[in-house]
Amino acid sequence: MRVRISTVVALAAAFVLTGTASFSGATAAVAGAHVQPKPTIVLVHGAFADSASWSGVIERLQQRGYPVVAAANPLRGLSSDAAYVRTVIDSVKGPIVLAGHSYGGAVMTNAAAGDPDVKALVYIAAFAPDKGESALELSNKFPGSTLGGTLAPVALGDGTNDLYIRQDLFRKQFAADVPKQQASLMAVTQRPIRDAALSEGSGEPAWKKIPSWFLVAGADLNIPVEAQRWMAERAGSRGRSRSARRRTPSGCPGRVPSRT
Repeated sequence: MRVRISTVVALAAAFVLTGTASFSGATAAVAGAHVQPKPTIVLVHGAFADSASWSGVIERLQQRGYPVVAAANPLRGLSSDAAYVRTVIDSVKGPIVLAGHSYGGAVMTNAAAGDPDVKALVYIAAFAPDKGESALELSNKFPGSTLGGTLAPVALGDGTNDLYIRQDLFRKQFAADVPKQQASLMAVTQRPIRDAALSEGSGEPAWKKIPSWFLVAGADLNIPVEAQRWMAERAGSRGRSRSARRRTPSGCPGRVPSRT
């Protein structure tokens, strides 16, 4: 849920402020905000979504006093998307906590590499690739993803395709815990991802040098839970996971009901 996601992000932010990865540290960071400026939270959405999908999380982070920027992920190609998000990061002054959801995790993994201002990474049911790995490869590493059978490709004329989720399958695949009317609107307004973005290999990953947190969505139909846990363990991410009733894999990170 949005409260859990905002709490995980706040824990990462508290670590930046105090060096303490605990709920008490998060409370201390909030209490001491007048002493030390809080880091800016930069949010990176995934496929089939836009930056407004973070709205519920943004509201709660702002209530905690954090400055927030929601980047508009182009969803065209991993390296080009990461280059764009890097320009967003570069426009922010001071320490940054970078949070990414689903494909947005792969983008931030590349965008943050070598940036001394990015102090923490937060993966929200997200891809955390190593060098050379693609989102497609990671989603197929363990069984469980049903995304492929729901996709409706649209040819772009250059040999690649834009990928949409079929509107009649959108809610079940992507937004199962969202009210039917809202999910219907999300299906109509979804932003496609270019298929080449999902098959492009990652560059050197930021998680090897930057502390990370990972929220595992236990009933994700896009990224198998085993893949999420495997990536979190490999990255040495802080936190724990819990199985969930439902999930929204990429489009509505404010409603992912698992937590760390």
